[in-house]
Amino acid sequence: MAEAARRVATIDRPTWIMAHEQTAGRGRRGRAWIAPHGNLNATLVFRPQATPAEAAKRSFMAANALYAALSIYVPSEKLSLKWPNDVLLSGGKVAGILLESSGQGRFVDWLAIGFGVNLAQVPDRVAGAGFPPISLKAAGGWDVEPLDFLATLADAYATQEDKLAHLGFARIRQDWLRHAARLGEVITARTGKQDITGIFDSIDVDGNLVLITGTGPCAISAADVFF
Repeated sequence: MAEAARRVATIDRPTWIMAHEQTAGRGRRGRAWIAPHGNLNATLVFRPQATPAEAAKRSFMAANALYAALSIYVPSEKLSLKWPNDVLLSGGKVAGILLESSGQGRFVDWLAIGFGVNLAQVPDRVAGAGFPPISLKAAGGWDVEPLDFLATLADAYATQEDKLAHLGFARIRQDWLRHAARLGEVITARTGKQDITGIFDSIDVDGNLVLITGTGPCAISAADVFF
């Protein structure tokens, strides 16, 4: 992600950057991201003609692309998507997504979508994780080299952009919900200010998590989800 931000001034087309090794990986909210050798650490940087809200919806496109790519190497019934930006494999976290953008006007100047996928190994020193890390290899998936997986992922993400252009976010949302973890079940969203527990009903047209609580529907824009 840092390299994408450094290079973006010279980029005139969608560009993938892959790190063979990371020494300063980061996740959401500045959390450390540990990246063992053999896993995928890649960022797509490009200039979508999108408002910040529209750019943020690409986290769902990224999740759909990861689901499609991973489904080639492991049975799809083992995979699910956890709001807002994780992919689960047999209940453990196999991949995460991070979005960063910049811009002062109506549209973002650029958008970077970071993908971290545990292909071969799980990170050490992950204590107290709500969803313990798991690797594709440990779950019985195929051995795949990061560069080969990136080729599969890039193709899957390009398909998502094509769907957005021709079918709109409604189709992206529909595809994401089809693979959503714990849809229709009771989950808890931790916003930092409070815990909100309710039935996972949907995501709305803006990508917000919708829970049915004792006081009615509640739309949540940012939180960590537990179940």
